[in-house]
Amino acid sequence: MERTLIANLHSHAGSSVSVSGKVASLRDHGKMLFIDLVDRSGSVQCFMSDSHTLFTEAKRVSPESVLSLVGTVQERPEKNRTEGDNGDIEFVIETLTVLSHADELPFDIQSAVNVDTKFDYRPITLRRDEDSAVFRTQACIVRAFREYLVTHDFIEFQAPCIVGGDAEGGAEVFSVNYFDKKVSLATSPQLYKQIMTGVFERVFCVGEVFRAEKHSTSRHTNEYTSLDFEMGYISDHTDVMRMLEGCMRSVVETLAQEVKREFAVLDAEIPALPAHDFPSIKLTEAQRILEKEFDIACEGEPDLTPEHERLLCEYALSQFNSDFIFITHYPVEKRPMYAYEDENDPGYTKSFDLLFCGVEISSGGQRIHDYATLVEKIRQKIPGTDPEKTFGFYLQAFKYGMPPHGGMAVGLERLTAKMLGLANAKEAALFPRDRGRIDTRLYE
Repeated sequence: MERTLIANLHSHAGSSVSVSGKVASLRDHGKMLFIDLVDRSGSVQCFMSDSHTLFTEAKRVSPESVLSLVGTVQERPEKNRTEGDNGDIEFVIETLTVLSHADELPFDIQSAVNVDTKFDYRPITLRRDEDSAVFRTQACIVRAFREYLVTHDFIEFQAPCIVGGDAEGGAEVFSVNYFDKKVSLATSPQLYKQIMTGVFERVFCVGEVFRAEKHSTSRHTNEYTSLDFEMGYISDHTDVMRMLEGCMRSVVETLAQEVKREFAVLDAEIPALPAHDFPSIKLTEAQRILEKEFDIACEGEPDLTPEHERLLCEYALSQFNSDFIFITHYPVEKRPMYAYEDENDPGYTKSFDLLFCGVEISSGGQRIHDYATLVEKIRQKIPGTDPEKTFGFYLQAFKYGMPPHGGMAVGLERLTAKMLGLANAKEAALFPRDRGRIDTRLYE
């Protein structure tokens, strides 16, 4: 008999069908056994009475075991109906086959666990409702990101993870052996995005990047997924900001439509979107706001601290009903070699960070497209470097004509965590990598 998905059982009321899935829980009521069965589409309560020849065998079934059942779909009595998936129907078991027996679990996987236990037993804890909801939501974020950009004429490409140098010109990198050479894992697809902008004008990529900083914060992992786009023929950085804003609006709206259940499971709220454009202020103005509104003197500092970012998001929500706010015009010394200096505001770049719910989730801006200017900026940023020797492959794109362009990058795990109100970005990584863990803990 062909398998029926649990979500489709309503259309088979009164019929005998086959379902397969995992045992979420069992309830032995003496003369009646209830099994909550789940598959990719939903869950259903199944039951068997003690008159059934398989009753004794069925009572030995363990949580997380995989079953194939044949039975009849029927309506529940009115007094026994519940809210949620299939609360108005039940599945009367006729035959039961154990496809895979599960050993006794080390803990109740639906109960609260600490972070180390969550990651030590990741193959199991990912089955928890709360954890699986995170990654259903994350999959929706990636799909919405892709769909929005494709509808705006962007072409997806795949950037390499093994590179000869660092795109940022100074970030900590993981060195690896590549036959008889030393190379590194990519910290960003930045250089390749720019090269591909010279080919297709509008490009994006979704891929893994690696940072070797020895940090231990709730905001960072050493491997994460970067959502990037780059676009040509821009007027300035504001074109990039508007495209990013449209993308984020589309992501939020898609989540509101398609993963309501997941947000409910995690007790999360859909982010606030302003009626008009995301608020945007220069760094210097942001620092004046911090002093005026929060009595924090930071004017002249080259960057914002995590506390500054949190307070500015509070300000944006109270003043603009927005969980998003752009901060623009970071100093030249704080931005990478390819950042475009504002000709009308010397010393500051046509760059931005997008803050969301208290943290920076994206950096971007206009890039230098003139070959001679870029070569000089490389010399200034990385003293002693021969630009053509170190970056000659990349510089070909500029030597032979590059349109004005810009782009941005979003860290997927950090974005997911803030969308869902998770305390730690690692909880939004399927298999987090940090200085103390690669699946199992490196140090006990």
